[in-house]
Amino acid sequence: MSGPVGGGGEARMSRAHWWMLAGLTFAWGFNWTAIKVALEDFTPWIFRSLCLSFGALLLFAIARLSRQSLRVPRGMWGRLWLLGFFNVTCWNMLIAYGLMMIPSGRAAILAFTMPVWSVPLSAWMLGEPITRRKLVALALGVAGMLLLLGEEVASLGRAPLGALLALTAALTWAIGTVLQKRLPTGLPTGAFTAWTMLLGGVPVFVGTALFEWGAWRPVGPAALGALAYNVVIAFAFAYWAWFRIAAAVPVAVSSISVLLVPIVGVVCGMLFLGEKPSVAEFLALLLVVAAVLAINLRRGGAPPQPTT
Repeated sequence: MSGPVGGGGEARMSRAHWWMLAGLTFAWGFNWTAIKVALEDFTPWIFRSLCLSFGALLLFAIARLSRQSLRVPRGMWGRLWLLGFFNVTCWNMLIAYGLMMIPSGRAAILAFTMPVWSVPLSAWMLGEPITRRKLVALALGVAGMLLLLGEEVASLGRAPLGALLALTAALTWAIGTVLQKRLPTGLPTGAFTAWTMLLGGVPVFVGTALFEWGAWRPVGPAALGALAYNVVIAFAFAYWAWFRIAAAVPVAVSSISVLLVPIVGVVCGMLFLGEKPSVAEFLALLLVVAAVLAINLRRGGAPPQPTT
């Protein structure tokens, strides 16, 4: 769990980053189903408070056991608060409420329109060039997302607030991703993830105390399992993996690469929540895979070489 977060990045992902992306894709992809199950028994504020508090504690414990420094450099607290607000607070609460209004697979698709925002933001704030390769990859990825939405666009119109919340979550995630590179903290990834999760969780903890402290209710085993999955896999592991990838490569590469996540989210929604499959899902998968390959493969199709 080492390596500083923020700053510049390589042009392509290394082999280690590809393995992280694979784990991240399945971790976050299945999590859309897990959240839907958890919110049947938990209220949004309480559920997110539990995820963030236990997830942060787990990350702090792992960092301590691995003898990683948790000391925040002088002058970096403001940056951590800001990064936690966009990457953790806004994202988690907007998605939690959005999932209560629209299907999990469709919420995942809308949330992962993030590259539409992050690519121009990275050009504006970081000076990252918008190359033809990036535009092609972005077009393929967005086409895949639109194909997945398909006829659901009309149904989203019947729940416009849910769709708006998911799209706003995508925007805040894009801002957080760009700011992570614009405002490096110098912290190792494990410590950075732990502090970001804890500080980003503070507004959620306050909101829980103000709005839902008396809303505790009986929780079934399925919801408890979904909570455990969120804490260990979706928060502790997946956030760490995402911050490692986002710090190592340009914003366009990281944001387009995670477009595989909603594909897994849609498939899990079909398998576990009874959402109906269609040919569009398979065509969208091909488009998204093409987008990920287009942004990552070097000219001539050579795979990225491993780095240490």
